[in-house]
Amino acid sequence: MNATRTHPRRRPPARSDVLPYVYQVTKYNPADRDDYGHYAGAEPATSDHGPVEAAYLKAVAAFAEDTGVDQLAIREPQLGGFAHFGLEPPVDGYGLAELFPAGPAGFHDGALVPIGVGLALVRAMLRDNGAWCRLEAEGEFTVHVGWHQYLYLGSSRPCEAALARTRALGLFPERLDASPYDFAPDDPGYVQRPADADFWARLHWTVSAHRAVFLEEVFAANASRWHRLTRDNIETVRSRLAPRSQLAVWPDLLTDVDTAVAALPDEGLVEVVREDEDGQITSTVVDETRFEAVISQLADARAAGVVSMYAGEDLPLFTAVLPDSDGVLRARWQTEPTPSDRDWAFLKTLRRGQVVTGTVTSIATFGVTFVDIGGFTAMINIPELSWRPFSRPSDVVSIGQEITAEVLDVDMVWERLPLSLRAVQEDPWPQVAQQLGQVVTGPVTKILPFGVLVRIEDREDGFEGLVHTSELDESAPVVVAVGDALTVKIIDVDLARRRIALSQTQAGTPREEGDRHS
Repeated sequence: MNATRTHPRRRPPARSDVLPYVYQVTKYNPADRDDYGHYAGAEPATSDHGPVEAAYLKAVAAFAEDTGVDQLAIREPQLGGFAHFGLEPPVDGYGLAELFPAGPAGFHDGALVPIGVGLALVRAMLRDNGAWCRLEAEGEFTVHVGWHQYLYLGSSRPCEAALARTRALGLFPERLDASPYDFAPDDPGYVQRPADADFWARLHWTVSAHRAVFLEEVFAANASRWHRLTRDNIETVRSRLAPRSQLAVWPDLLTDVDTAVAALPDEGLVEVVREDEDGQITSTVVDETRFEAVISQLADARAAGVVSMYAGEDLPLFTAVLPDSDGVLRARWQTEPTPSDRDWAFLKTLRRGQVVTGTVTSIATFGVTFVDIGGFTAMINIPELSWRPFSRPSDVVSIGQEITAEVLDVDMVWERLPLSLRAVQEDPWPQVAQQLGQVVTGPVTKILPFGVLVRIEDREDGFEGLVHTSELDESAPVVVAVGDALTVKIIDVDLARRRIALSQTQAGTPREEGDRHS
């Protein structure tokens, strides 16, 4: 369900921006490597919780002091997931209990901590307590803890005193080009949707349409809180979200417990969402080995839901990531894009007035024409199909036809893209205006209570003008009928209202009697 729910040290990402001085600091003597460069000594891969661990922490403190850093930012925080990969057994609270009194949500991306708390986090990572993060002072200093107690320190300075101190502590620093744990996005070209004003407007609309939806707030990988949203509580929930959280908007997941239990697969990884009698919502990730225990825990639940953890099987309605207070999105989450997210990303590439090409996919019974543009369905309303009159949209376009149209608007809230086909065509109305005062002959196309319409151009989609009753030749012996040819004078062309006024009496030629057209 969340693409971020993988242990960050299982497969270090590729390198990105690198500080000029990067060191791998370990307790492993390089002299104890085999011909393949693998450590073959006797040092255990786990922490001794004593002198060696203390040496690691003193080395970090020495590099921070040499760099001139007194606080660090938590980046890409993660808590232990369903599977524990550490060599030591997990501990309650993931080693964070005393560091974040307000709860795990304080362990969020961008949280600034003093060096003392940073060192405590390094200790928790060395011990595989279940919490992991990158610690960074942007452009100045980084601390990354890898598998088997490999420590990576990056600095904007050479830190010669810290290097000497590290060696004196019995550790082995080696210069590297980069830390293997430098952040690099999974997809550098991916544009993450921010939880901006458009996002909240769409969420308000979604809640109104669905009456209730769920908001999943992921503040650290493998750590989330669930909120049932209504029109009355959206802003309250919003005010309590952890900074830089990843947000996922779900339809109403919860149902009666029996239905939720029936939705459990025979095997596989799922997230079970549970609502208790007090309305508190919690979730847990389990596989088939724990289904029986979960079913028993659901006995006193008011409602429950089951969401598959496999990519593409269950997706939220749309996702976003909270920007900072200045509106800048600095969190590094990359959510698994939903269809709505892909639509949003596509719409972000467009602007009003842009000309696009697409294929007509359908023509609705209510007249709207739908056009596929790069996988997104845009629409053309009837007035935007043509400058000229027509009876039905199929007179202008056909399914499968490739068309070029102009973007009228890019609606990021409703995720709509209205187009205009006529906007890329030459407007013929100025040419019609040049005919003001001319006398023309054309067929009557419609009889109205206040006059008749006459087509003034010799073509099926020719423009029509109104001959008001007062402008009809009352001396004619035959009543005007549809199909009659009338000779009329163009007495007014209203470009703003797109209307043409005609006069038979001012044309100087009476209607030709008996000239009827079927």
